[in-house]
Amino acid sequence: MKLIIQIPCYNEEQVLPVTLNAIPKYIEGIDEIEILIIDDGSTDKTIEAAKKCGVKNFVEMGHNCGLAKAFLAGIKKSLELGADIIVNTDADNQYCANDIEKLIKPILDKEADITIGSRPVSKIKHFSLMKKFLQRLGSWVMRIISSTSVEDAPSGFRAFSRNAALQLNIFDNYTYTLETIIQAKAKGLQLVCVPVSVNPDLRKSKLVKNMFDYVRRSIFTMLRMFIIYRPFRFFAILAGLFFLPGAFLGLRFLWFYLTGSGSGHIQSLILSAILIIISVQIGVIAVLSELFSINRKILEDIQKRLKMQDLKKN
Repeated sequence: MKLIIQIPCYNEEQVLPVTLNAIPKYIEGIDEIEILIIDDGSTDKTIEAAKKCGVKNFVEMGHNCGLAKAFLAGIKKSLELGADIIVNTDADNQYCANDIEKLIKPILDKEADITIGSRPVSKIKHFSLMKKFLQRLGSWVMRIISSTSVEDAPSGFRAFSRNAALQLNIFDNYTYTLETIIQAKAKGLQLVCVPVSVNPDLRKSKLVKNMFDYVRRSIFTMLRMFIIYRPFRFFAILAGLFFLPGAFLGLRFLWFYLTGSGSGHIQSLILSAILIIISVQIGVIAVLSELFSINRKILEDIQKRLKMQDLKKN
């Protein structure tokens, strides 16, 4: 059983050695542990610092492509290196490395395809009250959208089985954390949350430079992924938002008509007809989008098979 711990990096020369030195050398149930550094266009000596710590596996992006693309590049390389389990962690030593064993245990026990390290957000001292509130709110929204029990949606401390890694597709350029949760449920992958601890803050977050910008991007990502992986539900809800007021106005007009005063409410009848027609059109889009979704699932299955064939050739 081979475990690869991938670490996306962008100018992490100062903090990376701390993270690498904390990674356990032995984990029960694992025969081989390797570390993979994804250098996302660093301009400092991140790679040199990693090599001094004994790291041999690297992915060099050439220029800064963003966390999502760096993560996906790491997954691809990890699969090429023969990983049975892939753990993704941050370069700033935010997550306690000793919890890697806890994180991968559900996968080793065949109880999960993906595990997410759930931080004790309310107890993290360097998180502001606003950030704690938004973290909890975002995770609550994600639970509703994804129909999962995820406790810490933005957590980047995750483990993937080989089967799960083969099925990952990241469309967002900003972050992968929210997208992979929605994908897991849509693809029938078992997702388990594992309580983990965190270390003292070594540096400010490079992803969340502006809290409100992060929230805006996260909302857009969740909405986009909901449309892609739950298209029928999304358009059905949208259709309902037009149909309900349309039906209400139609029944209202019918009531006035039956009581003999319908002539003064013809505008309600016109508006009711418009709203109901729009809802029917959106309903047709819902059906068509579900058909496209089925086609996407077939294409993703073909993609997974092609990936497996390519890996066998290599």
